[in-house]
Amino acid sequence: MAISVNTITSTREKLEAARRAAPRVSALTTIEKNRILLALAESIESHASAITAANQKDLDSASLPSAMRDRLLLNSSRIAAMAAGVREVVALPDPIGEIISEFRRPNGLQIRKVRVPLGVVGIIYESRPNVTVDTVALTIKTGNAIVLRGGKEAMHSNQCLVEILSSVDGLPSGAIQLLDSSSRDSVQELIQARGQVDVIIPRGGAGLINFVVENSTVPVIETGAGNCHIFIDESADFDMADRIVINAKTQRPSVCNAAEKLLIHEKIAGVYLPRVGPKLIAQGVELRGDEAAVTIFPETRAATEEDWSQEYLRLCMAIRVVSSLDQAIEHINRYSTKNSEAIVTANEAHARRFLRAVDSAAVYWNASTRFTDGGEFGFGAEMGISTQKLHCRGPFALAELTSSKYEIIGSGQVRT
Repeated sequence: MAISVNTITSTREKLEAARRAAPRVSALTTIEKNRILLALAESIESHASAITAANQKDLDSASLPSAMRDRLLLNSSRIAAMAAGVREVVALPDPIGEIISEFRRPNGLQIRKVRVPLGVVGIIYESRPNVTVDTVALTIKTGNAIVLRGGKEAMHSNQCLVEILSSVDGLPSGAIQLLDSSSRDSVQELIQARGQVDVIIPRGGAGLINFVVENSTVPVIETGAGNCHIFIDESADFDMADRIVINAKTQRPSVCNAAEKLLIHEKIAGVYLPRVGPKLIAQGVELRGDEAAVTIFPETRAATEEDWSQEYLRLCMAIRVVSSLDQAIEHINRYSTKNSEAIVTANEAHARRFLRAVDSAAVYWNASTRFTDGGEFGFGAEMGISTQKLHCRGPFALAELTSSKYEIIGSGQVRT
C-alpha cells in the first residue's frame, strides 16, 4: 500500500478538514470502524521498518534525559504492542448509539438518552509516539475526527505514523490531522479553535497541562502529572511491600503512574526502611528523605520542601516517616497531583479509610500504582489519565470520548 502525503500545511486548513470529516466519521457503522481499525493494525506491522527508521531520526536528534528517551523509543516490541492495542479496541463494544436511559412521560412521550461522538478531538502531547496510535484508534472507534499536536522531539515518528494511518482504506479523508510541532504557534491556534474543535486533551508535564488549561477557549479534559505515593502501614507484609514499592518505582520510572514518594509508619520505619532502602539503591534509585528517614537510613539525602510536590519521572524517590494513617492521608492530599496512590496494609479498616479519604483518581490497596493504565483496566488503550472531576476521572477511553443527546418520540403531543 502506498503511503499518501497530506498536502495541507496550515493549522487553519487542517482544523477545517477535521471539522468537515467529523460527520463522515460519525456516520461509520461499527463494522466499518472495526474494519478500518484492523487495517490500521496491519499497516502498522507492515510498515515497522519505516517507523523504526523515522524514530531513529528522532532519537539521533533529541537531547533528552534517559527517562524521556525511553518515552520516545519505538522498537519492534513496542510497535507490536501498538498494533495489539488497536486490535484490543476492535474487540471492545462500540459505545456510539448506546441507550444510557429510556423512559416514558405521562403524556406518552418516549425519551431516551443515547451516546454520540464528541466531534473533533484535539490532543497535545510530548515525547511518546505510541500516543499517536492509541488516540487515533480510540477516536475512530467512537466516531470522532482527531487533531494531533505531538512534541517536536517525536516529529519524524509522528509524521510517519500519521501518513501510515491516514492511508488506510475506508477512513474518511481529513479524519486524522497532525499539526506542525516546530513552534508553539500551532498549540495556541489549536486551543483557541472554539467552534472547530470540541475538546482538547493535553498529555505531558505539569507545565504543558497548566498552559493549556489556563489559555484554552476550547473545553479541556485535564490529564495529570503523577506525583504518586505508596504508604507502608504498620501491619504491612514486608515481602509484599518490597514487591510493590520496587515495581511502582523502577518498572518504568518515566511514566505518570510510577511511584515518586514512599511514606512509612513510624512504628515499622526503623525495620522496614533499612530493608527496602538498599534494594531501591541496588536498582539505581536515588533516595531523599525527611529528617527521620535520614537518621534511620543515612544513605538517604535530605529532602527539601520542593521534593514533596515534585514529579521526578526518573529513578529518584523521596521518603517520609509518618506517625499515623491520618498523617499519611493528609500528606498525600496536600502534595499529590491526584493521580494514583497506594496503601500496603493487612488492616482492612485502615485500607477502607485510605480508599475513601485519599482524593485521587485511582487509589490502591496492596497493589502497585503502575496499573493505572487504560490497557491494564481493560480499555484497550487510553486517551490519558484524567485527574479532574468533571466529565471523567482516571484512565479514560471509549465511553469518555462520547457526549449524549436525547431522542424524543411522540405521537403528535403539543405543550399546553
